[in-house]
Amino acid sequence: MTYVREPTYEVSFLFRKVLVPIDGSAASFKALEVGLDFARRYGSRVTVIIANDGTIGDTDPIVEAVEERAARRNVKVEIAVVDVDTPTESAASKILETIEEGDYDLVILSARGRSASPEASIGSVALSIIVNSASSVLLIR
Repeated sequence: MTYVREPTYEVSFLFRKVLVPIDGSAASFKALEVGLDFARRYGSRVTVIIANDGTIGDTDPIVEAVEERAARRNVKVEIAVVDVDTPTESAASKILETIEEGDYDLVILSARGRSASPEASIGSVALSIIVNSASSVLLIR
């Protein structure tokens, strides 16, 4: 059997810095799996952000779950937990601020999070990020 070198992908140059917003929902962990796959396949640096607007509660179990999934895939991730001042900010505004400040190439997020109505095909946070982000957004359903 002859060894064939894996091709070099243009994706590795386009999406070097990837941000994955997590809220603890199963859908957001699905987005995390895609982000970890980008890291393994293309060498992307993945940052996970947990924007705690008070509805998440204790973020430690989410951080541990992210670390465990990343370790299982042998991928190093940065994890940022940010508190949202609910009267003046929203989870979406905090995530958008992080995208802008961190100069991310790609945002991978789930279409619906924990609080989305079952009838809604896309949540308000995801919609806000899609509409207002200057970075590319990959929406996971």
